[in-house]
Amino acid sequence: MSGHSKWATTKHKKAVIDAKRGKLFAKLIKNIEVAARVGGGDPAGNPTLFDAIQKAKKSSVPNDNIDRAVKRGSGEDTGGANYESIMYEGYGPGGVAVLIECLTDNRNRAAGDVRVALTRNNGNLADPGSVAYLFNRKGQVIVSKETADEDTIMEAALEAGVEEINDLGEVWEVISEATDFLALRGAIQAAGIDYESAEPTWMPSMKVELDVDGARKMLRLIDALEDSDDVQNVYANFDASDEVLEAASE
Repeated sequence: MSGHSKWATTKHKKAVIDAKRGKLFAKLIKNIEVAARVGGGDPAGNPTLFDAIQKAKKSSVPNDNIDRAVKRGSGEDTGGANYESIMYEGYGPGGVAVLIECLTDNRNRAAGDVRVALTRNNGNLADPGSVAYLFNRKGQVIVSKETADEDTIMEAALEAGVEEINDLGEVWEVISEATDFLALRGAIQAAGIDYESAEPTWMPSMKVELDVDGARKMLRLIDALEDSDDVQNVYANFDASDEVLEAASE
């Protein structure tokens, strides 16, 4: 059941660094606001909001910021923006398929940011549907290795549709089908396992192996995309060895 993706490990470490820099705060707050608007401001009855708050807390977002986002989203406070979710598809260096998930209150700005980031970094925007078929919708729960070992997670999640548990260095990545996601999350919660994050994700069905030059260009493109306030998540179907990623990150 155990797999290992070098890029997934790097992506997780990068997210941790970004969180420490405060770069993720605005995006996490936006997630909370949207979750509260869609499903109400009570985390007990809104699993998406619960998970958005959990992830924000794990990334050290202040409680005051979280509370205000919930109130704006649920309509208790005024001033919340009307965000819409948009998925852009594109190609990166070496023909790597890229999915770009946006939450924005300005569709034109988001499209412009995505297009500029792609064209300036050896990529291009693709037609809707031309890339998405290379990815599958999955549920993903991230658990710190300090919290639980692989056997404990497997025992808790086995009946809840767990597909695989991947070793991402300091954490476990627990994957399920999208339809089993809430059951998986509930089973891990019920077992008393504290998790770092739980959310739907897109996982590639096939991967493109990159060399140092390709990986360097790809990481540069992802950084450029994630610099946009409108871009929430970037998914790409590439992988590279530890040595290649290390050299590309220098």
